[in-house]
Amino acid sequence: MTTVVELGIPADRLGFARTFDRAPTFEFQVGGMIGGSPPLVWTSGSDRDTVYRALEADPSVDVIASVADDSGESSADNGTDISRSDRWLFRLEFGDGVKLFEEIVTENDGAILTARGHEGQWAVKLLFHDRDSVSACHELLEQYEFGADVTRISGVDDLESARTPLTETQYETIHKAHELGYFDVPRGVTLKELAAELDVSHQALSERLRRSHAALVSAELSDRTAPMEIDP
Repeated sequence: MTTVVELGIPADRLGFARTFDRAPTFEFQVGGMIGGSPPLVWTSGSDRDTVYRALEADPSVDVIASVADDSGESSADNGTDISRSDRWLFRLEFGDGVKLFEEIVTENDGAILTARGHEGQWAVKLLFHDRDSVSACHELLEQYEFGADVTRISGVDDLESARTPLTETQYETIHKAHELGYFDVPRGVTLKELAAELDVSHQALSERLRRSHAALVSAELSDRTAPMEIDP
């Protein structure tokens, strides 16, 4: 079954960490990451010059060219002032972090659909043709310490019958917590007792519950997706 996976990854593992430090309001959206050519990247921030200087000083990227502003006006780096525009388009060459990430995804028959970021964090959407590829990719991302946080998993082929945005492990955790009265007032079981019941650490259970709550809230505010085999 075709699967879409959404990940949150810290900028210090992929790129732009120094840019976020120098330009705190910096945001970006990659126009496409297909093939080996440097991608086009829409950027925004306090002003164009601050963003440009931050990118130039960032060792994780190389600025190949400044291409256009949001109005579509061409802009070579010749001193033309386009700082009044909301967004600025650059062609950027990413460093080893992004290249390794792309290699892991493509070697597991995946594709990068979108990549964007703000506040020091990348949000990446990936497409896979089967769940085994999702699991294999996730294991490699953990092995190489990308710090990837799975924020959503969608089974594209069964959206009509979808019931929950939770992974299977998250669903089992929420179900057991509800069954034992963790959400009751007063609680029928403590977090420590629930962790012992599920045979996980106190910290791991706390993080799993937090991610489960975030997924459920997100689903209520948008669409719903099906439980999947991979667990963050």
